[in-house]
Amino acid sequence: MNLPRTSGVQLHLTSLPEGRLGDGAYRFVDWLHDAGQTWWQMLPLGPPDRARSPYKASSAFANWRGLLADPRARVSLDEEDAFRTREAFWIDGWAAVAGGRRAVLDQVRFEREWTALRAYATSAGVRLIGDVPIYVAPGGADQRTWPWLFQEGVQAGVPPDAYSDTGQLWGNPLYDWPRLRRTGYRWWVERLRRTFGHFDLARLDHFRGLVAYWSVPAGARDARGGRWRRGPGRAVLDAARSELGRLPLIAEDLGIITPAVERLRDSLALPGMLVLQFGFDPEDPLGPHRMENHRRRAIVYTATHDSDTLRGWYETLPGEIRRDVDAATATAGFDDREPWWRLVRLCASSPAQVSMVQAQDVLGLGSEGRMNVPGRATGSWRWRMAAGALTPALGRRLREVGEEAGRLP
Repeated sequence: MNLPRTSGVQLHLTSLPEGRLGDGAYRFVDWLHDAGQTWWQMLPLGPPDRARSPYKASSAFANWRGLLADPRARVSLDEEDAFRTREAFWIDGWAAVAGGRRAVLDQVRFEREWTALRAYATSAGVRLIGDVPIYVAPGGADQRTWPWLFQEGVQAGVPPDAYSDTGQLWGNPLYDWPRLRRTGYRWWVERLRRTFGHFDLARLDHFRGLVAYWSVPAGARDARGGRWRRGPGRAVLDAARSELGRLPLIAEDLGIITPAVERLRDSLALPGMLVLQFGFDPEDPLGPHRMENHRRRAIVYTATHDSDTLRGWYETLPGEIRRDVDAATATAGFDDREPWWRLVRLCASSPAQVSMVQAQDVLGLGSEGRMNVPGRATGSWRWRMAAGALTPALGRRLREVGEEAGRLP
C-alpha cells in the first residue's frame, strides 16, 4: 500500500466521554477534522471479556452491544432479514451462544449506527483504522461454532520479552492451520471481509504469528515452557486477497521479529509498526524503532495501548536515557516546554507514511491514562477521557505539528 503522508489519533470507543457510539463519537470526528488529522484508530470492537479486554472478544465477527448509543432502537423485519442474509456465515452461531434473536437485533443496530458514523467520518475526511486480534477468546462463539478449526491441549502466548520475564500467557486457542488450509482459509476470508466492511485500514495484531507462533501446553502456569511452531505464512492472506482484492492491513510486527517475518511483511507490501518509545533502548542501538532507522512504509506511533503514555514513560526514564531523549528532540529543533509535545513533534517528523499519537499524549496525561499493562488481568482497559478534554486549542496545536511535518491532508 502507498499511504499518503498523514497523521491520526488512537482512541478506543470506550475511552470517549460516553464510552460508546453517539454524539461524542461525532464530535471527536469534528475535532480530528479541525486538527488536520486523517485517521482515527480504535481497538477491536468485539464483546470484551470480564477484564474488559477487547483482545479476548467472545466473537471475531460480532460487535459489542455495550457500544450502542441506542440499544433499544426498533429494527424492522426487512433489516433483520437483510442482515441475516449478508452475514449468514457467522450470525447463527453467534445467536446460538449470545441470546438468540435479541443478539441478532443488536448486531443490526450496531451496523446501522456504525454505518452512519463511518459515512460522517468519510465526509469529514477522516478514515477509520481497526484492529484484528490474531486469536479468538477461549470458549467463545468461534471455538464453539467451529471447534475443528482449533488445536486441543495447547494455548497461545509469547515467550519472555521486554514486557515480562516469564512471557505472556494469553490462553487463547490456537488454530489448526492444516484444517484451515483444507477449507481454503474460509473462516479467515470471512473475518477479513467483515473487518473491511467496517474500516478503511486495519492492524493485524501479532502478525509474526503467521510465520511462527508460540505454543504453550494447556495448564501451564506461565509461557516459558512453550515452543515455536510454524504458521501458515502468506497462504492465508493470499486466499483472502484472491477473493477480496486489496488487503488494507497494517502488520503489527513488534516483539521478537525474525528476517522471515520481515520478508513476509515486505512481500505483501504491508506497512509495519514503529514505536517512538522503543527507539531509545540502549540495548538495541541498531533497532528499527530508532529514528535514524525509520522506513517510509510504516506507521509510527508515539506509544501503543500496551505501553505507558509519553508523559508517564518520560517521567520514569533512567537519567541516562532521558538525556538521550532530550538530546534527540533538541537536535531536531523541538523546544516545547512539555517533553511530551517535543516527542509528538519528533514522532511526526519521521519519514514513516503515517504518524499516530494516542489521545492521552495529546492531553499530556501521565501513567494514570495508560490503557493496558500486559500480563495484568485487572485494572486495564478502563481509561475514559473527560468531557471537553480535547479542546480547540489542543486541536490547533496538533494541526500545527501536522503542518510542520507535512502531514496535513
